[in-house]
Amino acid sequence: MNDIIRLTTAQALVRMMAAQRAEIDGAQVPLFAGVWAIFGHGNVAAMGDALHEARDALPTYRAHSEQGMVHAATAFAKASRRRRMMACTTSIGPGALNMVTGAAVAHVSRLPLLLLPGDIFATRLPDPVLQQIEDWGDGTMSANDAFRPVSRYFDRITRPEQIVAAFARAMTVLTDPAECGPVTLALCQDVQAEAWDFPAHLFETRLHRPRRSRPDTDELTDAVRLIRNARRPLVIAGGGVLYSGAEAALAQFCADRGVPEAETQSGKSSLADAHPMATGGIGVAGTSAANSLAADADLVLAVGTRLQDFTTGSWSLFASQDLRIVGLNTQAFDAAKHAAVPLVADARAGIEALDAALADWRADSAWTESVARVRDEWRGAAASFTALPEPGRPAPPSDAEVIGAVRRACRPGDIVVCAAGGLPGELQKHWNTDEPLGYHVEYGFSCMGYEIAGGLGVKLAAPDREVVVMVGDGSYLMLNSELATSVMLGLRITVVLLDNHGFGCINRLQAACGGAPFNNLWRDSQNMRAPPAIDFVAHARSLGARAEKIDDLGGLADAMSRARDADRSTVLVIDTDPNATTTEGGHWWDVAVPAVSARREVETAYDAYLARRASQRVGN
Repeated sequence: MNDIIRLTTAQALVRMMAAQRAEIDGAQVPLFAGVWAIFGHGNVAAMGDALHEARDALPTYRAHSEQGMVHAATAFAKASRRRRMMACTTSIGPGALNMVTGAAVAHVSRLPLLLLPGDIFATRLPDPVLQQIEDWGDGTMSANDAFRPVSRYFDRITRPEQIVAAFARAMTVLTDPAECGPVTLALCQDVQAEAWDFPAHLFETRLHRPRRSRPDTDELTDAVRLIRNARRPLVIAGGGVLYSGAEAALAQFCADRGVPEAETQSGKSSLADAHPMATGGIGVAGTSAANSLAADADLVLAVGTRLQDFTTGSWSLFASQDLRIVGLNTQAFDAAKHAAVPLVADARAGIEALDAALADWRADSAWTESVARVRDEWRGAAASFTALPEPGRPAPPSDAEVIGAVRRACRPGDIVVCAAGGLPGELQKHWNTDEPLGYHVEYGFSCMGYEIAGGLGVKLAAPDREVVVMVGDGSYLMLNSELATSVMLGLRITVVLLDNHGFGCINRLQAACGGAPFNNLWRDSQNMRAPPAIDFVAHARSLGARAEKIDDLGGLADAMSRARDADRSTVLVIDTDPNATTTEGGHWWDVAVPAVSARREVETAYDAYLARRASQRVGN
C-alpha cells in the first residue's frame, strides 16, 4: 500500500511547490524561488499556516501591493530566462482582482507565474461572504473568473483531491516553452483548510529541465530554401532568444553569414552593441540603422518574437513587395503569424539547425557591408540627442539626455528596467547593451507601475548585478509602494525618476493626432485649481529610501555612484522637458485619428493618417 500523508489542501500544495527543482548551469536549485503573499481572510488561515510551516524550504515575501508583487514575480521569471519562477497568494475579492493586471503582463510576455487567489466557500453555506461578488444568473461565478482570459491554465479547487491533477497540469504549463504563461489556481477558502490523505510520492523531488524542441525536417527544408534565395536578409531577435539562451548562437550565425540583426524591446541585449551586425532596436522606436535595413530587406528571420505593431511599424515598415518571413518560434501560433513560413523550434536549436543546413551560404556582400555605414550614421545622429545639454540652457533636459547620462554612469553588467510611457522608446533607441539580460523593459503590455516592482524582481533574480530603474512621474505615482519592500528586504535598487509634470508621452501623441493639449500634463488638466507640488524626494524618503534632487544633469554620475555605494535603495529625481524627444529614427505607428472633428488640426492629421495607412502590408 502506498504511503499517505494527511494534510490540508494548502499544506499539500505548498509541499508540492517546494519539491520542484530546476537545473541551472548543472546545479539543482528550487524551481519556485518563493511566494509573494498579502494575507486576508481568504488565505491567512490555511495558506498562511502552510507557508509558515514550510518557510525554510519555500520563502515567503511580504509585499505592499498585490499588483506590485505580481510584477516582481513576473520580472523575476524574465530575468531568470523562465528557468525559475515565483507564486503569489492573496485573499478573495479586491486582493485577488488587484493581481489581474499583473497576470496580463506575464500572459503577453509568455512568462511563468503561479497565482493562488483565495476564493469563496465551496459549500456556499456562509454566502455571501465578505468581498464576494454575486451573480444571480450564475452561482458558480466569483471575482476570480476575471483571471480566465489572462491565464494559460485556470482551475478552481473545490475539493482537496482536485489539487493533485490541477497542480500537475499547472506545472506542465509553467515549464513548457510553448504553453508558458500564468496559471491561476483559485483556492476556495474552506477547501484550503480541509484535509485529505495525499500519496507521499507527490512530494518527492522533481527536476525540470528546459525542453529544446528541434525543427521539423520539412519546415527546416522550406526555411533553408527561402534563406538561400535571399540576398538581403534581416534577423529580428525577440524575447525568445534570451529565454532560450540563444544569444551566443545568434551572434555567431550573424557574424559568419553577414546577416544584420535588429531587436524588439524584449529581445534587446541579445547581441552586444559592439557586435558588427547589431543595429539596435527596430520599429516605431527603432534606430534609423535597423529601420532602413528593414525597409530594404527581402527576407526576415523572426526569432522568438510576436511581431507586434511596435516592431513592424504597424506593418508599414517593410517596403519590399517580395518580402518573405521565416518565423522561428517555439509556439506555432507565433511562428505562423503574418503569412510567415513557420519553423517551430526552440530558438537556439533552430538557429543551430539552420546554420548547419545553410552550409557556405552568406548574405550578399554589399548588403553586409552596408551595415557598418548605417550603424555609423545612426550613432552620429544619436550622439547629439544623448550628449549633456549646453551649460546655462534654460530648458530642462530631455529624456534622451538623461538616458545618455545614466548610461555613461553605468558599468558593464548593469541592468536597466523600464516599462511604459515615453522612456521605453528612447531607451530602445539609445541604450547600448553590453551583456545579455542587461535591458529589461516591459513593453508587451506596456504597464505603468511595473518599473519599481519589476526592478525588485530583477534584483531578486540577479542580486550581484546593479539594477537601475528608469521611471516617469506618472508611472511612479501609479505604483511605488514596492520601493518600501526593496528597503525592507535589503534588495538595493537605484531609481531615476524623470518628472515632466504629467503624462508627457501621451501629450505628444495627442498633439501628433491633431488633438488639443488636454488632460495629460498638469497644466492642461480641466477643473484644476493649482498644479500639485509633489515632493518626490520627501515621498521616497518616507518609504525608507535615500533620495536626492538632481538640479544639474552633469552631477547625475556622482549621484549614481553614491547610490551604488549606499546601504539601501535610492531615488534620484530630475525635472525633464515633456515635449523634447528624439526626432531621428523611429517609424509610423497606427493610432486611429478621428474621421470627423471640429479641429482643423485633427482633419489634417486624418489626411496624413490615411496616406500612411496606404503603406501597410495587406493580408498579414
